[in-house]
Order: sequence, then structure tokens, then C-alpha cells
Amino acid sequence: MATIILGSQWGDEGKGKLTDHLLSTNSFDICARAAGGHNAGHSVKTGDQTYSFHLLPSGLMNPNIDNLIGSGVVFNVEAFFRELAELESKGLPRVHERIHISSRCHLNFALHAAVDGLSEQELGTNQIGTTKRGIGPVYSTKALRDGLRVIDLYHESFEQKLRLLAEGYRKRYGELLKYSVEDEIQRFRVYKEQLRPYIVDAVEYMRVVRENKRSVLVEGSQALSMMGYRADGNEESADWLSARFGLRIAHLRNHRNVIGVVKAYVRFPPILTTRVGSGPFPTEQDGDVGQKLQEIGGEILAGVLLPVSGKLLTGETADYTSFNLTKLDVLDTFPTIRAAVAYVTSDGEKLTSFPADLSLLDKCTVEYVDFQGWQSSTHGVRVWSDLPSQAQKYIKFIESSVDTKVSYIGTGQDREDMIFRE
Repeated sequence: MATIILGSQWGDEGKGKLTDHLLSTNSFDICARAAGGHNAGHSVKTGDQTYSFHLLPSGLMNPNIDNLIGSGVVFNVEAFFRELAELESKGLPRVHERIHISSRCHLNFALHAAVDGLSEQELGTNQIGTTKRGIGPVYSTKALRDGLRVIDLYHESFEQKLRLLAEGYRKRYGELLKYSVEDEIQRFRVYKEQLRPYIVDAVEYMRVVRENKRSVLVEGSQALSMMGYRADGNEESADWLSARFGLRIAHLRNHRNVIGVVKAYVRFPPILTTRVGSGPFPTEQDGDVGQKLQEIGGEILAGVLLPVSGKLLTGETADYTSFNLTKLDVLDTFPTIRAAVAYVTSDGEKLTSFPADLSLLDKCTVEYVDFQGWQSSTHGVRVWSDLPSQAQKYIKFIESSVDTKVSYIGTGQDREDMIFRE
């Protein structure tokens, strides 16, 4: 049986806390990443200690969990060793023994980060707003079949292929590309020996997992709405199929539990949330409401340090079996909760899903439904019946909108600040 945790907005929803909560129940044997890279991340807070995860699966928090970086992940070696050392320094046991890297992961080089920054510059005022960590360029080279995988490190052709890749980018960007391919090659001559103990054939690894009926928690990266519903989306798949293909496991189709993670200031179809990036959002909260959400919600990506603004976004379901609503307590002091139910075009047409044409979206107005705020603390509440009636009403409204139960409700930063509903 596999449980898949997916971000259902633009990332930064709080996936890490749910992952940590589920793993603490000791119901899983494996925690796996299926896609994405080290461009975003999340934090897990337990007691006075905070652990940040970007590339590594947060299953490393649990000493009984084995962890896999799956084939669909774009792998940055420097980030891997840096993050592993940080977790070890904070006292997590046996981290080196409990992490494995698929030999099929595509490598994220310093070259990709350099190119990412130049690509953003070319866009001028239409910049996507990437973290400039090279994720898009890696997936581009993967799609073009001229990217390099972890296993390629051990082939004689590795250095020549990297030089050819750099030469191609040099032809496009010329002297603007500040990058030394020979310096990178020297680094990887060292890395390839350091990496050997961690590398596995992930296809064989997952075959053994399946045959031994071991349970897997798939930790989603980024989010569904970043994978192509907008022009500023991420390049990798962020739905449950990313787990199937990124981990090379076909049996998920009939044996899966898919949990979508959304913030509590969120509703479907259009939803109040936060994100990183650029582009039109008719329901953006630029004033006091947006500032208040940012301050109370602590809307800073782990490690990226980019403040994000409150917005109403469109959510899309992805065959979820349940939802995790996070940060309910952020709304405690709002007298009114506004939920968008449609975008309205200049012709009066109501759109109840996010349009592909962003120029159309930019001209839309918004139809709202207002809810009375509860204006009392829900921080640390762990029982459904202890929530204010207005908060319960709001959550039930979300459930009716998506016809899916909200099974987990986050009420604070601590790993135990969670309501579970059967």
C-alpha cells in the first residue's frame, strides 16, 4: 500500500508537517521522493528544534524509516551532502545508512543554475520568478535526452558529455554565461567516489519493497498547480502519476491513498493562498489582508527566503482520497473569511476553474462568498469538537466544494498540532 502526499496549490502548503505526522505513527517502512529538486523545501518543528528539508525525504526524522530519492528527482550533489551534514549535526541518527539515491536521477549542475538565472534575465518584466537553482534547465535537458544521470558519473564519456552540454549553452549565452566546466568536472571527480555508498538501482529497490509488502509514503514535491496549469509552472509532474513514474512503480494504480495538502485560507475552485512566482491573480490581497496573512502565517519558503503574498488561487483535484487543511489558526483573528467561487469575465461569463489563457484571467473580476470569522484561538486544538462552529462550517464548505473529506487539520507549527478525523 502506498500513501501519496501531494501539494495541491503552488507549493508551500505544509506537506512536510503531514509527512512527519504520518511517519511518526510508525505505519510506514519507506519514505520516498519521486520528483522535484532542491529548489523549495519545508520545515518540520519538534519541540525547540526545526529541521529543514529540500532535497532529502523527511522520513530521515524517524530512525526506523528507510529513505529513497527516486528516479524522477533532479539531483544536486552539493545540496545533498550539505543537507545531510546539517541533519546529522542536529542529532538525527544513522542518516547516511538510511538514505538511497536512484542511479537514474538526472544531475543538477552549477551549469543549470547559471543558465536558469540567464533565462530569467531574458524574460525581463515577464520573469517567472524561479529560485534560480537550475530545476527547469535540468528537466529541459532530460526531455531533450542530453542530460546526465547519476549512473553516467561512472562512465568514461561523462566529462566529454558535460563539456558538450556546456558548449551548447555557451553558444547561446556567450560571455554572459559565468561558468567553468573544468572546475565542475574537478568537483565531480571527487563526488563520484563520495556518492557510491548511497546509489541504488531504484527499480530493483522498489521491486523488493513490493514483494516484501512494505508500506511506502511518497512525499510530494512542489505542487499540482505548478505543473502546467499556468505559464509560470514547474517542469516536473506533481500529481500522483509522478509517484508512479518517478519511482517506477506501476502497482500504485490500484493500491494508493492520495492526500492533497492545502492551506486553510484556501477554497476550491478559486482559493485564498500564497505562492512564489509571478503572473496575474485577480484575487490578490495586496493590502492589509495580504500583509496580515504573510505576517501571521510566516510565509517564507524554507531556505529560499522569498516573502510571498496572499492570493486567491484555483485548485484542481487530482483523484484525491482526502485532504489535509493546514494553518487553520492563521485565520483566527479575521472577522470575515472571503472565499472566491468564480472568476467573472468582461462578458459576464463565470469561470469556476483556472483558465489556461492568462490574458483572460488578468481581465476577470471575482465573485465571493463571505463567511463569519470565529475570532477565537484554534492554536493547538487537536479535537474536531473543540473547534468553533464557524470554523467547522468553513471546513465543511470546503469539503462540499470538492466532494472530498478533510481528514487532517493543522492548528499550529508543532508536529502534534493536528486534528485527525476518521
